[in-house]
Amino acid sequence: MTHASAMTPEEIGNIARRIDRPVVLVGLMGVGKSTVGRRLAAMLGTDFIDVDDEIERAADRSVSEIFAAHGEAYFRDGERRVIARLMDESHGVIATGGGAFVDPETRALILERAIAVWLDCDIDTLVERTSRRDNRPLLRQGNPREILTELKDRRGAFYAEAQVHVVTDDGPHIETAQRILGAIDAWL
Repeated sequence: MTHASAMTPEEIGNIARRIDRPVVLVGLMGVGKSTVGRRLAAMLGTDFIDVDDEIERAADRSVSEIFAAHGEAYFRDGERRVIARLMDESHGVIATGGGAFVDPETRALILERAIAVWLDCDIDTLVERTSRRDNRPLLRQGNPREILTELKDRRGAFYAEAQVHVVTDDGPHIETAQRILGAIDAWL
């Protein structure tokens, strides 16, 4: 999207008024769910919440610590409950952890009660973005490029069930947020 085709506040407002449920961002770690989600929420005049941050606040432990102490199944069960509560609380834009939408119950919940937006990008971009911080438990288990490629292959079919699919790139977050709005507008 070029700057010439940037959405006007009126166009954004028209789309925002038609959105009658939370927008839930799904996709692999590093696609920009939190960063773009904050920008999208600001454009829509609504709030943004990150599921992993909410889980860490509720548990008073990091996602990595919960994974290490209790395993993935325990974590996914708690994650599903938190996502359900956040949707009940009518938050506007919700960013999920990379594996949330892979869980069948969580995916069904999101598809039924929200607009799921799959943010997708190429492996090179994911490797570069995820290398900036060492808070990704799954990437500590080997070569990040191989792990991300395997996760993308394994999770892609689940992410593809989202109502909306947007490919992100290294462009400004505002442009990605506008692409999301355009895709939601087309879906609605």
